[in-house]
Amino acid sequence: MENFKYEILHTCKQTGARVGRLTTPHGVIETPVFMPVGTMATVKGLSPEELKEMGSQIILSNTYHLYLRPGSDLIERAGGLHKFMNWDRPILTDSGGFQIFSLSSMRKITEDGVTFNSFLDGSKHFIGPEESMHIQQQLGSDIVMAFDECTAAGTDYEKSKEAMERTLRWLDRCSKHDFSGKQMLFPIVQGNMYADLRLESLKRTIPYAKCGIAIGGLSVGEPKPVMYEMLDVLQPHYPENMPRYLMGVGSADCIVEGFMRGIDMMDCVLPTRIARNGTAMTYKGDLTIRNAKYKDDFSPVEEGCDCYCCRNYTRAYVRHLINTDEIFALAMARVEPLTVPFMLGLGTLPIVGWTLGTLCGGLAGSVLPASIQAALGVMLYGMFIAIVVPPAKTDRKILAAVILALICSSAFTWVPVLKTVSAGLAIVICTVAAAGICAALLPIEEEAEAAA
Repeated sequence: MENFKYEILHTCKQTGARVGRLTTPHGVIETPVFMPVGTMATVKGLSPEELKEMGSQIILSNTYHLYLRPGSDLIERAGGLHKFMNWDRPILTDSGGFQIFSLSSMRKITEDGVTFNSFLDGSKHFIGPEESMHIQQQLGSDIVMAFDECTAAGTDYEKSKEAMERTLRWLDRCSKHDFSGKQMLFPIVQGNMYADLRLESLKRTIPYAKCGIAIGGLSVGEPKPVMYEMLDVLQPHYPENMPRYLMGVGSADCIVEGFMRGIDMMDCVLPTRIARNGTAMTYKGDLTIRNAKYKDDFSPVEEGCDCYCCRNYTRAYVRHLINTDEIFALAMARVEPLTVPFMLGLGTLPIVGWTLGTLCGGLAGSVLPASIQAALGVMLYGMFIAIVVPPAKTDRKILAAVILALICSSAFTWVPVLKTVSAGLAIVICTVAAAGICAALLPIEEEAEAAA
């Protein structure tokens, strides 16, 4: 505990909002604080130096994603997340529980933990409380989150209670992990939208909280007033001497409402996600800058703002960059100059590589014996099976795409009118048709990036 300490500097008598200071091995965090989410050990579009310039004191990284790639073993060999991503301030890692919860069609929950299929290649993995703690120890974060079971809004009382009880049993197992005083475990309160379950969870979680406690399972589809009601129920019963962390909540109104209910820490992917899609968060509310009405608006994104963007660029220019998918944000983040040879290489090497690959394939087809060509065809088919079959076994949407492609391909083989189409064109048509139909009728939801 000597590496961690929380001090309350002031508490608002009207609302219970608090000003405090959390000391960690990698620095002091002034609370209340919002934590940017660096899912893959990077906050999308921002360098560590830019995050510091913006005043970010702590960032959150995603245990589930980093375990899958590049792998927690690799990050440990690199010296931990701080060295791996060149960030010398505090880091919080989630347990991976929420992301696994999001993969409802690709996971199985038991008392031991969760067996799930990777969204990358369909490979099978297992994470339980002990595994989650070990992975987070390898990552070397300052704050470690307990492994929990999150339930969706609308889950019935019995299933919510079952998940809460399992979360408490998993918490007990998490608490037995030895972090040698270098990392702090934050336990998580669950209970869905049932006040009695929330209070029971909080009461039984507090004994495990040494220097921080988290509220999970909110902002999972319920109306905001319901979330605020749950926070109101919990507020009088929190421990006073430690920070309270509301997980995965980050819209401007929710941040204010949370802090007014005694919350000290929050995180969410929302600010960077909506920015990438053309919406700016301003003091006057969200500004959807990609809209046509800003086409000839030459004022700053926000009047009076002193940030780099508002000092130097207009709404019209920012709108232009967003609507043309320009990568200026990445280019200006480079320390080195973007030289002419660099840009020429960037534009020509992919074309050269594709052309040479096609040429080599054509030459091989005209030189190699028929038996070897047939063997290579079998190898290509085997590669297809290895890539497609594992995820198709666990995801019906992928299976549907494969079946549609096979039906379409069979049509080009057996339907007289279609048999005249060349094999190459037939492949293109089958691919586009299967992908287009599945995208329209069976869209794949965006994989959870790190919401709590």
